[in-house]
Amino acid sequence: MSLTAEINKRRTFAIIAHPDAGKTTLTEKLLLFGGAIQTAGAVKSNKIDTATKSDWMEIEKQRGISVATSVMGFEYKGIKINLLDTPGHQDFAEDTYRTLTAVDSVIMVIDCVKGVEIQTEKLMEVCRMRNTPVICFINKLDREGRDPYDLLDEVESKLGIKVRPLSWPIGMGKGFKGVYNLYEKKLNLFTPSQRKLSDDRQVFENLDDPQLDSLIGPGNANQLREDVDLIEGVYPDFEVQDYLEAKIAPVFFGSAVNNFGVNEMLDTFIQIAPIPQIRETDLRKVAPEESKFSGFVFKIHANMDPNHRNRIAFLRICSGKFERNKPYNHVRGPKPLRFSNVTQFMAQDKEIIDEAFPGDIVGLYDTGNLKIGDTLTEGENLVFTGIPSFSPEIFREVVNKDAMKTKQLEKGLKQLMEEGVAQLFTFEMGARKVVGTVGQLQFEVIQFRLKNEYNATVEFHPMNLYKACWISCSDKKQLDEFVRSKNRYIARDKDDKLVFMAESKSWLQMVQDNYPEIEFHFTSEF
Repeated sequence: MSLTAEINKRRTFAIIAHPDAGKTTLTEKLLLFGGAIQTAGAVKSNKIDTATKSDWMEIEKQRGISVATSVMGFEYKGIKINLLDTPGHQDFAEDTYRTLTAVDSVIMVIDCVKGVEIQTEKLMEVCRMRNTPVICFINKLDREGRDPYDLLDEVESKLGIKVRPLSWPIGMGKGFKGVYNLYEKKLNLFTPSQRKLSDDRQVFENLDDPQLDSLIGPGNANQLREDVDLIEGVYPDFEVQDYLEAKIAPVFFGSAVNNFGVNEMLDTFIQIAPIPQIRETDLRKVAPEESKFSGFVFKIHANMDPNHRNRIAFLRICSGKFERNKPYNHVRGPKPLRFSNVTQFMAQDKEIIDEAFPGDIVGLYDTGNLKIGDTLTEGENLVFTGIPSFSPEIFREVVNKDAMKTKQLEKGLKQLMEEGVAQLFTFEMGARKVVGTVGQLQFEVIQFRLKNEYNATVEFHPMNLYKACWISCSDKKQLDEFVRSKNRYIARDKDDKLVFMAESKSWLQMVQDNYPEIEFHFTSEF
């Protein structure tokens, strides 16, 4: 198959949502439709003994939440789908923001009971920064939720994007019967089934069919006819180009846990979602059709297999064909890198592959050469841009509770920080180690993983710090003088960059005013 044909059959997207909107459950059902799994695991049900496929880390199984992005690939109707299930919890937003750099489109899950929530708004801002096309899936219609028209209005007002429903619910809660596919003009009625796909599906080409009244009742049938007439009259015709340019968000309704409405969305998604797109670099734009390979690392995960202590870098392929055992230029590094173990993922499960194409996400077994943001190419020294790195908001000092495990702690901290879950700062004076995160829950995850994966026991003590600022100056002498005078507040990050640890907003402002020649940066990329 030609490179162009391989590109055209790929769709790479992320599922994002506020916590508990049903994002991971939707992921499970998409995998179910794609034939990647035969039985879905309920996220919070003790009756079902199968944990969800995408939440494979031990802490995720215990807490019932996603704390790391999972990557899953599967085929559906001849289309290769690369799906990234992201953490919903705001404490892991940084992982989600980075993941959004590696996808071409997004499915945003919204709870029909709670509507648009604060984390959904933040995620939408990141999508808007990159003009990422968004599909909305309004979930949990098996519960008594809000009026569908009110939900559409809220999506438009809070997320600042025009919407166009492409499916419509019949009833809600206990009276929920199914969804009408406005895009294909078909009505599909499902038998609710949490764990397996139902084949009992009624398809209506015409809403005036009298059999519809006998199946869902005259009241529901007439309401559906009225709703469809109203939607077709009020909303403009759906234009795929408007969606691809992020000007409009198609909306689907359903219940992921009961398999309602998921199939309609998936069928439409593979028709309208963007194929792999052009990517920005520091030198030029890179098109996927280019013959030479290029790609970037957006995530690193240590210990996906606790028995082997391995470290995997997640690489988004942007152009050309990636081949196993071929040497590639590591733009930041001193020498080319060759990868004999190249994997594609089904969450924790992996299979060795020989080649991959633009849009694919592959895992590279790495001994420590790669870091988040690194670019690999077939020769050209360009760097893909736009991978965010934020200044942390919460700081805790690392206190080792077992002096015999110091080496394990050092190794564990180094590997976990390279994953990007948090940032490590080591003070110049006293060599105190401080972990900075964007959310409180990350400290629990780090503590849990240090204990379970590295056998290191730590406590985190609060620190009175406001902001970590990376510092630079064109005059080395002035920079050295600043570092000497503020030695108590100077630390280094994991890449040995100088960082000024400010104790308060007002004090930081005063220091900036007193040292105008010093540049203070709020991300590590400058």
